[in-house]
Amino acid sequence: MTAPGFALFETSIGRCAIAWGERGIVSLQLPEADENATRARILRRYPEAREGPPPPDAARAADQVRRLLNGEPRDLTSISLDMTGVPDFHRRVYELARTIRRGETMTYGEIATRLGDPGLSRAVGQALGRNPFAIIVPCHRVLAAGGRPGGFSAASGVATKRRLLEIEGARDLQPLLPGL
Repeated sequence: MTAPGFALFETSIGRCAIAWGERGIVSLQLPEADENATRARILRRYPEAREGPPPPDAARAADQVRRLLNGEPRDLTSISLDMTGVPDFHRRVYELARTIRRGETMTYGEIATRLGDPGLSRAVGQALGRNPFAIIVPCHRVLAAGGRPGGFSAASGVATKRRLLEIEGARDLQPLLPGL
């Protein structure tokens, strides 16, 4: 198998990075403090990755993410993800999270219940905290109980989560996520 490739691309929230392999997208990285930090984060995850122009499927995926972050309605579920090496439980969480539509949210507990065990809320949060496909697997659309924001592993944490939900026009979040 060849080493993954990656490219940085500009969005309304900063320079993101997309990484791809032979079977699809292997990572989507939200912006860090600057483009060098974003690049370094991708290279920590995939040290053998090489930066270069994306193949057509990865370029289309980056364009769809860019357009979503510009506020355009986009459905990213057709983007092929390479989940090789992703634990089965995480894969199930990611697949369920991908069903959350733009402008809507679910809680960790709701996902756990749909997976068959309401006691798995914390495990759902841990899986989403390790999500290598930010935006494409919309972990920002998952909230803690009572609509609290919960954590968010991207740079600027919950502030970034709020910004993403704002861009997507999430409903009824003002009382739950102050600052929106």
